[in-house]
Amino acid sequence: MTGLDRRPAAATETTLARGPLAGFAAGSLGMGVWVTVPGLLLLYFLTDVLAVAPWLAGLTLLLPKIADVLLHPWVGHRADVEQTRRGDRRRLLLLGCALPVAFAALFAVPGGLTGAPAAGWVAVFFVAGNLLFAAYQVPYLATPADLRIGYHERTRLMAFRMVVLTLGILVSGLLAPLLTGGDAATRGGYQRMGVVLAVGMLVAMLVGVVGVARLRARAPADTAAGHGGWRALRTALRDRQFRWLVAAYLAMSTTTHLVLAGVPYYAEYELRAPGLTTVLVAAFVAPALLVTPAWLVVARRVGKQRALLGAQGAFALGSLVLAVGRPAGLPVLVAAVAVLGVAFAGMQLLPFSMLPDVIHAADSTGAGTYTGVWTATEATGAALGPYAYALCLTVGGFVASTAGESPVQPDAALAAVRYGFGVLPAVAMVAAVLLQRRYTLDATARATT
Repeated sequence: MTGLDRRPAAATETTLARGPLAGFAAGSLGMGVWVTVPGLLLLYFLTDVLAVAPWLAGLTLLLPKIADVLLHPWVGHRADVEQTRRGDRRRLLLLGCALPVAFAALFAVPGGLTGAPAAGWVAVFFVAGNLLFAAYQVPYLATPADLRIGYHERTRLMAFRMVVLTLGILVSGLLAPLLTGGDAATRGGYQRMGVVLAVGMLVAMLVGVVGVARLRARAPADTAAGHGGWRALRTALRDRQFRWLVAAYLAMSTTTHLVLAGVPYYAEYELRAPGLTTVLVAAFVAPALLVTPAWLVVARRVGKQRALLGAQGAFALGSLVLAVGRPAGLPVLVAAVAVLGVAFAGMQLLPFSMLPDVIHAADSTGAGTYTGVWTATEATGAALGPYAYALCLTVGGFVASTAGESPVQPDAALAAVRYGFGVLPAVAMVAAVLLQRRYTLDATARATT
């Protein structure tokens, strides 16, 4: 008998009101900025504004994320301790609200720093930002597992979150390049962008803290939560369903962040129009605002697992079109990016709604610890994606530069820009499909709800 079987029927009956759902989802606006802007601009900022060599720029983004493998599970453990001692995880959420300070500092590199010293500045504040992001994200994403809700209501909750997260990704993804100065981006432009978006992050994250409290009051946990601690970490790592879901999500996170990091390069060096960065970001993110409700319907009809496999397959096919490059024509390429965006919406909604299914099936009281491992996986993918793309550029002999310079790139570098943006994501997503097929909990979760 699974943990889902042992839970009382009331666990599937609570329907969450839209007001608290919207308040909870608002927190994702701030997280969306942190997930999007460094992933979109930080590698380009290092190589084309701060004159950091691609191999060093890749390490600058990768090494701070390695700490997350240990950091996020530890934050999850602390979140469970807070739940046990205080009955909530609010103190960690409030600590995480300092994230906007680290975000602004990330792009405020002093004018005299270039190359390795500039990379060091970015690395320090990237580490600080990752810690604060974990302090907010882990207890925030543990909320669905804490609530007395069922299989479909967890999907509905995460659908609200996904729509707002997508709005944050879209707005920040469109505004950030514009605030930096667009085609004529400068250090001052990046500093301005960091401050403006940091203010919006802070407001959204504080609203999210209030939203979490309202949801917990509406549907309090039906079991004593937070007694897992390090035992919950061992349980999570031994959980077969969780391992396969996490492994597949690592491949998905790596792939999507690789694509995000490659957008400015693809626009400038393949499409020969840096201004198209905004167009490609919009094509990638905007569809999610429209199709997330459709993914919710599909998940109800065929189950989350089948829907997710479909999203992964669509992403792989769309990526291969991008590998063709300019000969395919701009309309076709934009359409291919839109296909990736539709798939991306499913790959954000479905895995995040499957995570609390796994926690409930395990009958675990360490939701924070499970979530900490999950967010560590997401952070690792966020580092591996840009690093993989940076390696492609390095192999191709890409020439780094400072703002205003336009070095001639060798043909091999231009090919690396294209194939790294198209072929490599397709390969990584095929790996995600193979891993995801090993997950078998979905049929049981649907049958017991």
